[in-house]
Parts: sequence; C-alpha cells; structure tokens
Amino acid sequence: MQDSFKEGVSTTRRVTIDEPRTISVAGDEFRVYATPEMIRDIEHTCKSFILEFAGPGEDSVGTQVNIAHVGATLMGMSAEVTVTVSTLDRRRVVFDVSVKDDLEEVGRGTHDRFITDASKSAERLRAKAEKAGV
Repeated sequence: MQDSFKEGVSTTRRVTIDEPRTISVAGDEFRVYATPEMIRDIEHTCKSFILEFAGPGEDSVGTQVNIAHVGATLMGMSAEVTVTVSTLDRRRVVFDVSVKDDLEEVGRGTHDRFITDASKSAERLRAKAEKAGV
C-alpha cells in the first residue's frame, strides 16, 4: 500500500440511477435507488479507491457495512458517492460514506474493508471450491 493512502484521503464517484439500480414504490408509480444497489455502489467505490493505492498482489474485501438510507433518489437522477478514509489500522480500513443526489443527502454511514493478499485469498477460495465441489 502506498504511503499516500492515509486517513483523510477521499474520492467521489458519480452514478446515474438507471433501472437496474431501482426498486418500485408507491404502487409502481415511482422507481427509486434501491438500498442494496446503493450499498453495491459504495462498496465498488471503496474497493476501486483502495486499488488505486494498492501494491502488487494486494486487493481488499468488505467486512462490514453500516449505512442509513435517508432519502429517495428517482430513476434518471444522479448520485455522488463520497468515501473518506477515517481509520487505517494496518490492513483494516474504515470509510466514512456520504451519498447525495442532485437535491439532497440520501445515504450516510461507514464501510469497513480489509486489505488482502490476492494470491492467499485465491488459494483459500480454491480449497473451499474443491471442498464444496464447485
């Protein structure tokens, strides 16, 4: 991990709320940003950000999500996912998360990730796949 990856660094990613990111509400009258899709966008933003600073063979996995979905974002609107490293403890990274659409805040919370060694992770997953027969 590069030394420039430290507490306080942040990034923002803009997403367009298209149909696959939505769920219907109000008797199908409206389609809005679905909570699991918002969480997926948060996770992808955090993972991609870590990979910008990762060394050879490093990756990350999510370990905890604590997100409040506090507003509705309509299909066709945009949302900005902003993540800021609030805690960096060896390989544990905690991000403060804020999600805002074109008009208001729609999500906030934290997301924890763990920086991994990709080859060791692959080895464990191969062993599990073999054991599970998949």
